[in-house]
Amino acid sequence: MSLKLTFSGHESFQCRQMWLKKGYDYAKKKKSFADKDAVVELGVGKNMVASIRYWMKAFDLLTQEDELTLFAHKLLADDGYDPYLEDEASLWLLHYHLVKKGLSSIYSIVFNELRKEKIEFTKETFIAYVRRKSETTKSTINEKTLSEDFAVLTKMYLRSDAQSLDKEDSFSGLLTELSLLKSYQKKRQIEKKTEIIDIYSIENNERTEIPDEIILYAILNNEDFDLSINLNAIEQNYNSVGAIFAINKPGLQSKIENLTEKYNFIIFNDQAGIKEIQFKKKPTALSILDKYYAN
Repeated sequence: MSLKLTFSGHESFQCRQMWLKKGYDYAKKKKSFADKDAVVELGVGKNMVASIRYWMKAFDLLTQEDELTLFAHKLLADDGYDPYLEDEASLWLLHYHLVKKGLSSIYSIVFNELRKEKIEFTKETFIAYVRRKSETTKSTINEKTLSEDFAVLTKMYLRSDAQSLDKEDSFSGLLTELSLLKSYQKKRQIEKKTEIIDIYSIENNERTEIPDEIILYAILNNEDFDLSINLNAIEQNYNSVGAIFAINKPGLQSKIENLTEKYNFIIFNDQAGIKEIQFKKKPTALSILDKYYAN
């Protein structure tokens, strides 16, 4: 968990379809995003070039030194797992890395913290939460920047009505298909004036749509876990499966039971009310993705 809060960098653009593949192919040529011909090669405006570079880092595909990560090569190489992100599992995987990486603090805060404090939240409650948090982390915050970050988050996860009519819309956020963020509008009376505010929520549910292997990958990718892991830790810890994927305990238990049937190196114990996963041997997280995408 990073104590340093970081906001902005996206140039007010949500990450869009094909941006990560474009960014990967460009970086693979060992070219700099600061090069003058980046605009031509990537086929986007100058600010969008900076945004693509930012999102590559936020999704853990590019290091701070602009080197491609192993995860980037595995996912986005032409012979990689899913270079064009056609499998929804790849979007869950990217969502996981975006929150866990924590480079863009808003995603970590909203999924790990804010939604546990507020079942429903607004842009204002988010800003107030970060203001309080910044006092303990000695971070300087700018409310305009926070407001822009919140707008980008909503575009990343929510389709507008116009975009809903066009499933192939290239301007929609990369993670809208996951249906993680819900919203509705509510009237509010302030000083004899009626205004409409947007209310947001991220509800825990069973998440049957997430492949079991993506859950297992996230468990194995947690460096804090050993061979025995308490189910509560998987559900509730910071950057846990439960927090990042908004999956409830019955859903999580169902995934784990599925995994014990598929993989003989996993045991699920329930003794004296203490539920634990135990690994006879612990494979690497990426080896689980190798198996999933090979199928």
